Amino acid sequence: MNNPNAAPNFRNFAIVAAVMTLLSLFYFQNTSAPQSDQLPYSAFVTAVDQGEIRSVTIQGQHVVAERSADGKVETYVPQGADLIAQLQQKGVVIKAEPPPQPSLLGSLLLSLLPFALMIGIVIWLSRRAMGQQGGGGLLSMGKSKAKLL
Repeated sequence: MNNPNAAPNFRNFAIVAAVMTLLSLFYFQNTSAPQSDQLPYSAFVTAVDQGEIRSVTIQGQHVVAERSADGKVETYVPQGADLIAQLQQKGVVIKAEPPPQPSLLGSLLLSLLPFALMIGIVIWLSRRAMGQQGGGGLLSMGKSKAKLL
């Protein structure tokens, strides 16, 4: 038996699957990086003083450091802290990088997604109402089929 509704149902399923795939890609985009230990700033300064830190990468106020032993640690440097001078005194290799910028495509898609969903829901409701009312429209009043005697 041929089902005339099979094509629209498949199309709706494909659209939902594509949207879910895009959302999951955006969500899991940054989770693939290897995780490092979070360290309070005071403990990080102590580790620098004791010579446990070999190199650091600074991105704004976020610092990722490699220990002399295996492992990486992360910390957040408070505003106004004079960490650079202390790192230079201890002979730590310092790399500075700009803070990560969000991708233009991702920002654009996330800003347009609510509007696209609202428009899609309105179109879907309109088509569904037209199908149920025999082409009458979403808010139109249908004619009564009962005859007055």
